[in-house]
Amino acid sequence: MMIRVIFSVLISVTLIACQSAPLTPTTKQQPNPLLATIHTEDVVREFRAAWVATVANINWPQQPGLPVEEQKRQAIKILDTLQTNNFNTVIFQVRPQADALYQSSTEPWSYYLTGEQGQEPEPFYDPLQFWIEQAHKRGLKLHAWFNPYRVHHPSGGSVSEQSMSVQMAEDVVQLKNGMHWFIPTNQFVIDYSITTLLELVENYDIDGLHYDDYFYPYPSYNEGEDFPDQSQYLDYQKQGGKLSKGDWRRAAVNQFTKTLYEQVKQLKPHVQVGISPFGIYRPKQPATIRGLDQYEKLYADAKLWLNEGWLDYFTPQLYWPINQYSQSYPLLIAWWQSQNTQNRHLWPGINTLIANTDAGIDEVVNQVMINRAMLNNSPGVVFWNVKSLENADFSQVIEKGVFQHQALLPLSNWLPVQEVSKPAVSYNQYAQVTKLSWHHTQPEHVFKTLVYLKYGDDWQYKIYPSIMRSITVENNNNGLALSHIRIVAVSRDEMLSEPIEIQFQ
Repeated sequence: MMIRVIFSVLISVTLIACQSAPLTPTTKQQPNPLLATIHTEDVVREFRAAWVATVANINWPQQPGLPVEEQKRQAIKILDTLQTNNFNTVIFQVRPQADALYQSSTEPWSYYLTGEQGQEPEPFYDPLQFWIEQAHKRGLKLHAWFNPYRVHHPSGGSVSEQSMSVQMAEDVVQLKNGMHWFIPTNQFVIDYSITTLLELVENYDIDGLHYDDYFYPYPSYNEGEDFPDQSQYLDYQKQGGKLSKGDWRRAAVNQFTKTLYEQVKQLKPHVQVGISPFGIYRPKQPATIRGLDQYEKLYADAKLWLNEGWLDYFTPQLYWPINQYSQSYPLLIAWWQSQNTQNRHLWPGINTLIANTDAGIDEVVNQVMINRAMLNNSPGVVFWNVKSLENADFSQVIEKGVFQHQALLPLSNWLPVQEVSKPAVSYNQYAQVTKLSWHHTQPEHVFKTLVYLKYGDDWQYKIYPSIMRSITVENNNNGLALSHIRIVAVSRDEMLSEPIEIQFQ
């Protein structure tokens, strides 16, 4: 009962602070309170992302070896869905098993793309480049998602001669569930992995680099037996190493995490680095929490990474419902936020695949609203996964309800920013409509354009991708005359230019 009471208070605060729709369970009656329209004068800032998984062809492409045009069609459908539902970021898996959905000089083309590891698309195209271009055309940021140490997945076809399991056999072990894994403590593995990822950052116009919780494998992957690196640990001890095996493993993962962040920032400071660890740090932290101990089982010291600021955003996988006492959703958010000593972005990952019933939709909406209440300086959420938006009822609640207003991303104040100049604007007003156009003296600095319209006392706004340079707007909206237009350029860093104001008599 106490959790529900606290939750009710949080929702009340959120409704006032965020000006969003009232929360009551979804019913078949009309009107649906989840779809209530709320006017807001200021642009919303919120990170809204969804994972697009390529491993095992979970989301894209729907199966290996599809024709290139069909792969592109499926990609565009996903991106159109995200744009329609007012997302602003896509997290696209580009390295699912030490193979690539992009042109890599070190790793083979992915099995999940062509059905044969090492086989490039025919006719040739670069999937990551295509996704970046199509995302940016829609005003979406693209974060390239990779798995650090998984080398082969059982769904990934046979192990080819080009597989890193063969090419780096001395650095790879096999697990009992059929997966192959890099040995994270091998210095060559750390150096190789970072070099591979820096090449990705260097060669592609990505907005972020994102990795998830597969540092060491989950215990079930090896049927509960310890990770098979005993010989490497003995070599470490013979060389004078004093750390326990657990600390030795964690130190290697920490080295990777810290070094990768530093080197990405040296190469391209604007590229956001995001980490998505398991949602629980350790049992009893906080006191009532129970579950897997990622510190002891995955050798991931996620609290340290957050405390040290070796990331730009932190996405703990909080896939549990609000009222699940041993894995309380709001309690875990509050605990992770208490560890956010460097004031990085905390944008939880949530399980939206449950949103195939009214109760599931209500749960997801409530979790988003809790995020807004508890993370109000930098709200955000990541959907696992994009497939949930195929449910028309859920998609409607997202588009017309909880995400009814488009959103810019929260600012990352610890990163250098690119200033953006105000646009040059021209317009022609006719009897029924006004035609508006704009251009920028430095278009390379502009990622989006923010346009405000004022009818009567109500402001409304719309965010346009940079390729949009002109629009036509109505001079009358529900009996109210258009009185003001305000146009603002938005940089890639989500900084706003000075506005251009147009006032009508």
